Amino acid sequence: MINIFDYDIPKLDSENFTTLLKNKNVEIKTIISNTLKTPQIFIQDKDEWLVVLKGCAKLEINGIVHKLKSGDTLFIAANTKHTLLKTKKVVVWLSVYIGREKK
Repeated sequence: MINIFDYDIPKLDSENFTTLLKNKNVEIKTIISNTLKTPQIFIQDKDEWLVVLKGCAKLEINGIVHKLKSGDTLFIAANTKHTLLKTKKVVVWLSVYIGREKK
């Protein structure tokens, strides 16, 4: 059994990714962000649905800034550039990646 709130806090301005489940076309991860001030750019080859479990963050997709807080969810289509602009203190995310890995 895994408790999603048992995690190590990464160094300031960094993140930890932990895979909780990987099965066929689905991968579920927790992401722990610690006071990010340096924007992080991502482009994944899978769809991603995320929920903020704890904390606040700003994420930009296609020029739109999303201010996320605990309980907020967001869907990011595969191959969509998105930038995590910053987080306020520690943010706990649950991300579900959907789609086949490219070989």
